[in-house]
Amino acid sequence: QVQLVESGGGLVQPGGSLRLSCAASGRIFSIDAMAWYRQAPGKQRELVAASTSGGGTNYADSVKGRFTISRDNAKNTVYLQMNSLKPEDTAVYYCNADLISNYRGRWWGKGTQVTVSS
Repeated sequence: QVQLVESGGGLVQPGGSLRLSCAASGRIFSIDAMAWYRQAPGKQRELVAASTSGGGTNYADSVKGRFTISRDNAKNTVYLQMNSLKPEDTAVYYCNADLISNYRGRWWGKGTQVTVSS
């Protein structure tokens, strides 16, 4: 069984920062891509940032220059440093991992709420 557990969400004022963490645990042989998605009320889930096992990264245009994704492969953990937060960043943020357990598949965390408001 594989679990992804996010942490670090909360309420922050516009212009503030938050750091999200997502730890993968369980029967894991290898992890390829890890990514962060978000879903705001009434909107579709969207990719925020992704990190490949080779070190490549990509970001949604809306967060480029403000968010940074990083990984600690030894800990099976991915982070999302979010700076200069805006009200439109408010959403539930989900961690996603493309990994090999008993089979190859994609796993999701349950999400963590980020609210940007004064």
